[in-house]
Amino acid sequence: MISRAVHRKTRAALVGAAALGLAFSAGSGAAQATPAGPGVVGKVISQRTVDGTDYILRDITIPPGQSTGWHVHDGPLYGVVLRGTLSHFDASCASDGVYRAGDPVTERRGAGTHIGRNLGTEPMVLRVLYVLPHGAPFSQDAANPGCDFQ
Repeated sequence: MISRAVHRKTRAALVGAAALGLAFSAGSGAAQATPAGPGVVGKVISQRTVDGTDYILRDITIPPGQSTGWHVHDGPLYGVVLRGTLSHFDASCASDGVYRAGDPVTERRGAGTHIGRNLGTEPMVLRVLYVLPHGAPFSQDAANPGCDFQ
């Protein structure tokens, strides 16, 4: 006989997998990076906690010319760009990825300080599944590592 806890874990894993399969299905109430640009918003779509891990599905919208600000995460993220283009930069100020509509975006835990920027002319929308220790913020602010952009 399979325990209720195993059923809950399996159901949560399936919900997360379904969200990823549907487009890797980022918000109010969460700390923003340092500083997020004007008009950057996030909306929580779904949230579940299983065995001390939060699985949070969120849409993040970044207006043209704005950014997430510099930040780090306490867990991995899995996402997909729904609209626009996301330009991603690491702490060396180098581009470590340009993601267009339909492209998957993955950030591993401990990836270091980074920033997401919308260098395009239309709003960029990113759907993200956060996998975080229970109660951890979506991101933690980080200082600009010396890059000449924000």
